[in-house]
Amino acid sequence: MDQGAPTTDEDGRLPRILVVDDSRMVRASIVKHIRGRFEAREEPDGEAAWEALLVDPAIEIVLTDIGMPRLDGYGLLERLRASKLPRVRDLPVVIISGDEDESARERALALGANGFVAKGTGGVELLATLMSLLRLSKAQGELERSRAALERQSPVDPESGLATEAYLEHHGAQAVAEARRRQADIGAMVIGIDQFDELVARYGVQVVQLILRKLGKLVSGRIRAEDTLSQHGQACFALLSPGIDRVSTCAFALRLREGVEKLVMAYRDERIRVTLSIGVASAVADGREAIGELLALAQERADQARAAGGNRVVAEGGEVDPAAIERELARIPSVDGALRLLRAGARDEVAGQLPALVGALLPLLELLESRLQPGLPLARLREFHDKGGGG
Repeated sequence: MDQGAPTTDEDGRLPRILVVDDSRMVRASIVKHIRGRFEAREEPDGEAAWEALLVDPAIEIVLTDIGMPRLDGYGLLERLRASKLPRVRDLPVVIISGDEDESARERALALGANGFVAKGTGGVELLATLMSLLRLSKAQGELERSRAALERQSPVDPESGLATEAYLEHHGAQAVAEARRRQADIGAMVIGIDQFDELVARYGVQVVQLILRKLGKLVSGRIRAEDTLSQHGQACFALLSPGIDRVSTCAFALRLREGVEKLVMAYRDERIRVTLSIGVASAVADGREAIGELLALAQERADQARAAGGNRVVAEGGEVDPAAIERELARIPSVDGALRLLRAGARDEVAGQLPALVGALLPLLELLESRLQPGLPLARLREFHDKGGGG
């Protein structure tokens, strides 16, 4: 039976297979069967195979025995499927064993094996299994690359419903240019779930993915249309808020942290609570304009919040004090309050607030100028605000 021409890469190399068996004779027999179709790397046990996988990215498929010293085939398979390296975690694995027990086959498949062949199987059947899995793996890889390329072109991730990271960067660059032109601020947040690994270990990946989706929807429902929310890595979200200063960003982060802390999610008979570690960065307060720098700073601070015990917000001065933020918010002038004072005739009292009121109204005045071009003296108003009414 002809299995077709050998599948080579663009450099003409044969696909590399890792053959793992403690018997040198068995390895030699396997290599003889696959010669001309695969380039073989041999290892005598699971531990040596694991070390080879970490350092050899050319390995495309694993063929392993079950009973071996140091680390058996089941243990190797478990390590592979739990790896954080996608190239290792997603490798096709075929178990080859002299044990015909159906329970051995079921256990191997349950642990994530892609195939199971008995020792003594003819070379034709072995090659057919390996070549079929290799073709399937390559097709899945192409599909994943195509999906990633589509996501880079699309503003929305089809799984999370949030903005893609590529769109976040693109929109962020536009926001930076706009903020620079209008001398406005940009708030950035990285929102991380505390004890993510523990949640996965206890409830499983699928349940934690549902928690992530629920949190994503919760945050999406609390932000403005001009804000951009994206999943940022495995257990975090990134949020960019054009025109929002440090104080307002911290206030939102605190409200979000407190809201999630009170949130209870049910799974079977258990009530699941999660907490957040949030890092805050501000273009003005931190003196950063590049979106990558802002997000890196916010990520660093989210990591600090998590290292300090989690369930907290960290900005440029360390952990954010809710009382201090409330005091700063109270000092922000109220336009409605100023109008009420004017209607009551308290012009002098309002005059003392004019620099701060001008600062609060500048975004609105800039919008009016951009739409109607009435010739507002924006430069003079900014100077008046910056100097506190002096000059």
